[in-house]
Amino acid sequence: MVTIVFSHPWHGSFNKAILDTVTAVYDKENVPYNVIDLHKDGFNPVFTEEELAGYSQGRAFDPLILRYQEMIKKSDEMVFIFPNWWNTMPAILKGFFDKALLKDFAFNYEGGFNPLLKIEKTTVITTSEHPSPNFANIIEKGFIGDMLNPVGIRNAVWLGCEGTSKGTDEHRREFLGKVAKHILDIRA
Repeated sequence: MVTIVFSHPWHGSFNKAILDTVTAVYDKENVPYNVIDLHKDGFNPVFTEEELAGYSQGRAFDPLILRYQEMIKKSDEMVFIFPNWWNTMPAILKGFFDKALLKDFAFNYEGGFNPLLKIEKTTVITTSEHPSPNFANIIEKGFIGDMLNPVGIRNAVWLGCEGTSKGTDEHRREFLGKVAKHILDIRA
């Protein structure tokens, strides 16, 4: 099972075109998937006092988080699609990590920090106006190295599209082709 985490509020965006490309490949290949559309789901990334009190115990109170955790538990592959805003992920995606990847679900501290998830295929797809190398440290070391890998979301491949809004239609079509090819290639 594949779980796709989509973090863009506008369904007319290029990020949505990327999501549509990914799901079209999975549909054509008969690959089961779930989409976590954080904005469409009305996900609130801000901790409540109750949620923060339960954090150290690994307790989730939000029914959306419990649903998301069930999806992730059944997954052997994940795809993250988001824009780079202010040189990082949108706040709603950070809140997803804060609230969903809890102790005793995604990790534990028994004898040190231990990952509990076993997701061996991961794709991170980002969009930005600035050149992708500007985000290499943030995505490769921060997002992949410090957030995904430690909880067992491994083998991430990053595909970054730069000049998204100001680029040409041809540039965007080429990137969608690159995304489709990658999704097919990791299925092999």
